[in-house]
Amino acid sequence: MRKLLNVNFDLDSFVPLREGVYQALRVAIVEGDLSPGQHLAEQQLAEELGVSRTPVREALRRLALEGFVVMVPRRGAYVGGLSLKDMNDVFELRMALEGLAAYLAAQRITPQEIATLKGLLDQLEAAIASGIREDVIDADTRFHALIYSASRNRRLINIVGNLSDQIQGFRLQSLFAPGRLKDTVREHKQLVMALERRDSAEARKLAVRHIREAEVSLLKGREKTTGSGERGNTSGESIDSGGSAEYQETDGGESGII
Repeated sequence: MRKLLNVNFDLDSFVPLREGVYQALRVAIVEGDLSPGQHLAEQQLAEELGVSRTPVREALRRLALEGFVVMVPRRGAYVGGLSLKDMNDVFELRMALEGLAAYLAAQRITPQEIATLKGLLDQLEAAIASGIREDVIDADTRFHALIYSASRNRRLINIVGNLSDQIQGFRLQSLFAPGRLKDTVREHKQLVMALERRDSAEARKLAVRHIREAEVSLLKGREKTTGSGERGNTSGESIDSGGSAEYQETDGGESGII
């Protein structure tokens, strides 16, 4: 039987067991270790994590409430599928939020933060050259997080925090789309230059363009996989994930699994 999880789970952690199991499963879904449509067998997950089925069952129910998991009667739990509308919604939010963050950051960022951004760009290029996926993700995530922080707008930062899992899932998919890493470095460098010049309007434009190009790259990759040429389909049709389950739209317009 193929192992489902590729996470380090510490039973000796001070975090409550059910919270630890929940966090481990959520990270595995957000980072793509568990694919949309993949069946989540309680017993196998419990054995891999070294816990009983009870905290696993509680974690799956919590993830279902958050939309990460779909519970199917008499069939169990599956990783939730994301529709094209889900994708469009998240990227629209990212364009608005990152555009505003860049606009404000250009006015408020410190020279030390600019230097840190440049250092993160160096780390990103080194990670790409070494092919270490985790380091690429870390450098890119910290780069975007620093721009949000430099906006000095607490409410904006809180909103981003509340959406972080959904944003991160799509960010990782788009970041590793074919040819995207090279463009990401170039776009990041342009944005840092605009921030250093204190050019708010240009920083906003570049941030929005960066997110739009990420969405286009992700959609192109999906089209090659599915053979679909439709862009911006907001009907709720699920993205084909190549998983083991078949998707179908539910009455509420959300992607379900059958």
